[in-house]
Amino acid sequence: MSSVGVAAPFRSSGSFFAMCLDTFVAFGRSIRHLRFQWREMLEQAWFIASVTILPTALVSIPFGAVIALQIGNLARQVGAQSFTGSASVLAILREAAPIVCALLISGAGGSAICADLGSRKIRDEIDAMEVLGISPIERLVVPRVAASMIVAVLLNGLVSVVGVIGGYIFNVMLQHGTPGAYIQSFTALAQLPDLYVGEVKALLFGAMAALVASYKGLNPKGGPKGVGDAVNQSVIISFMLLFVINFVITQVYFTLVPPKFG
Repeated sequence: MSSVGVAAPFRSSGSFFAMCLDTFVAFGRSIRHLRFQWREMLEQAWFIASVTILPTALVSIPFGAVIALQIGNLARQVGAQSFTGSASVLAILREAAPIVCALLISGAGGSAICADLGSRKIRDEIDAMEVLGISPIERLVVPRVAASMIVAVLLNGLVSVVGVIGGYIFNVMLQHGTPGAYIQSFTALAQLPDLYVGEVKALLFGAMAALVASYKGLNPKGGPKGVGDAVNQSVIISFMLLFVINFVITQVYFTLVPPKFG
C-alpha cells in the first residue's frame, strides 16, 4: 500500500476536525456580528423534524417496551421485581432515547443534509459562493448544525416520554407488574442528572451528525455517484462516532455523578 493511501484517513480526519473548528468559530462570529441565518436554521429544523418525528415516535414505543420486557423478565428471575421501573426508565433516559434520536437524525436528517450540500458542490454553487466572498461554512453549515442540535434535543424529550409510557404500559399489561411499584422505584432511584445527561448526549449527537454530513457533502468525489457514496459514508461514520461519544460521556457521567440509592 502506498504512503498516500495510508495517509488519506489521517488527512480526512484532520480536515474534518478543522471544519468543526471553523464551524464553531463561524457560529460565534455570525452571532456577534448579527448575521446569523435564522431563516435557514428554522427551515432546516422544520425539515429535519418533519422527516424524523413520526419514525421517532413509532420506534420509541417498541423500544421502551422491549427494554421493559427484558428488564422485567430478568428482575423476576433474581427476585427484584420492585426495581423494574427504575431500571427501565433509567435505561431509556440515559441510553435508549439519545441513541434512537441520534440514529434517526443521522439516517434521515444527516443523509438529506449531505445530499443537499453534495448536489450544490457538484453544481459549483459552493465554489461560486466562495468567489463572491460568502463563507459556505457560515451560510450553509452553521444553520444546519444548529437546527440539528435543536431538533435532537426536542426529539430526545419525545422519545423519553413515549418510551417511558410504553414501558409502563407493557410492564403492567403483559408482565402483570404493579403500577405503584413501577412508579415508586423510578422516583426512588432516578435523579435530574439522568435527564440532563440524556439531553447533553442528544445535543452532541445532533451536532456530530450534522457536522459529518456537512463535511462529506462539501467533499464529494466525482459526480452524482460521488454524492451517493458520500451520503452512505456520512451515515456509517456518524453511527460509529455516535457510539464512541456515547461510551465516553457515559463513563464520565458515572465517574462524576454518584448513583442515588432508594
